Amino acid sequence: MTRVTEILPAGSWAGADEADVFTADYEGRHRRRMMLPLRSGTKVLLELDHARLLHDGEGLRLDDGRIIRVEAMLEDLMEVTAHDALHLLRLAWHLGNRHLPAAIEERRILVRYDHVIADMIRGLGGHVRSVQAPFDPESGAYAGRAGTDGHGHNHDHGDGHHHHSHD
Repeated sequence: MTRVTEILPAGSWAGADEADVFTADYEGRHRRRMMLPLRSGTKVLLELDHARLLHDGEGLRLDDGRIIRVEAMLEDLMEVTAHDALHLLRLAWHLGNRHLPAAIEERRILVRYDHVIADMIRGLGGHVRSVQAPFDPESGAYAGRAGTDGHGHNHDHGDGHHHHSHD
């Protein structure tokens, strides 16, 4: 069984070293342990200590030395835009308050389609457009750190307050 031994950051390895490609949507790239189907039809084992998002362009070094490129599939997303940078920042705050995975760019935010969220954005004066794009959201401030609860933050804040729902 061929195994993944290391995850190489995007841009840190030569594209000419690419031996195969693993392509998946957001959920398919957010894994801890899985047999990854490669474009060639073969499979390799991913086995990590903690679940993490495999980002578009990362390399998966195998125990035989080959490198597999991670590719994010095109997905149906909502493109959120605003009147200006401050308005987009406010919209980002509201999306973050809903704990939504989001890909944040200079002039737009990409989130998965949700009609309730689309209505909220429009109600706040933002613009929503359906797009197809790779979804590679922010990992979060606590991604990869010990003590997190698996969705990006630690519930034991150590400050004496209780965790509450933002919905």
